[in-house]
Amino acid sequence: MRRLLLAAVIFGTVQGAYAADMPDLPVLRGSYSDGLSTVRTVWQGYYIGGQASYGSVTSKPSPSLNSDLQSTVVPAAGGSYPWQPLGTASANDVGWGAFFGYNSQWDDVVVGIEGNYIHSGLNAVTSSTGYFPSGGVPTVMTATSNATIRSTDFGSARLRAGYIIDCFLPYAFIGGGMGSQTVDRSVAATPLPYMALPTLQTSATKTSLVYGYSAGIGVDVMLMAGLFLRAEYEYQRVTSTVESNINSARVGVGYKF
Repeated sequence: MRRLLLAAVIFGTVQGAYAADMPDLPVLRGSYSDGLSTVRTVWQGYYIGGQASYGSVTSKPSPSLNSDLQSTVVPAAGGSYPWQPLGTASANDVGWGAFFGYNSQWDDVVVGIEGNYIHSGLNAVTSSTGYFPSGGVPTVMTATSNATIRSTDFGSARLRAGYIIDCFLPYAFIGGGMGSQTVDRSVAATPLPYMALPTLQTSATKTSLVYGYSAGIGVDVMLMAGLFLRAEYEYQRVTSTVESNINSARVGVGYKF
């Protein structure tokens, strides 16, 4: 009897020691769990990249933009040429550029700041022609007014905010920046034919530093080892000199350090 009691005590002691050495295992409650947490894509850190764009611009020059040039072209017989006001100018073109920035990540939320630059060949053209006399009789005098608004470079500082969905980072941004705008202007007038005078014309060009703001949405897609792709839409508005509105779609590739 004493031998049985001694064996029971030894067995219970061994079982208690074995249970104490075993690791904690997840408890099954309704479904299987392997104890692993979800792995988030890491967007925290500095990044840099390049981009290409396709955009459209609508510029709104003053209807009397060329009035100073027109005042220097005066008919020899007196009076004035039949100048007409300028209208809205528009154009479409491609562009390219670069971006760099820093992301700060809190769980699935990412906020950051970014510098963005784009160079494009958006040359918006507007033209008007006046005739004298008009109304179905032979034309004896014409006056043409032209303007080309070239929006070539724009750099901006952006504030970004996004939300991580697997390897995707959809985001929205706002920003302000500056760029280069060149306005080419010209006027030409054909005098009365019987006066045997050549066509009169004059022109002027001015390049200005302009300011504006931008806003848009996009998505970054992490591929591997910090390499990511980007697609976005941006709206830019230049409010100084000649007001211009630019809409562009962009694609890019970047690397997060």
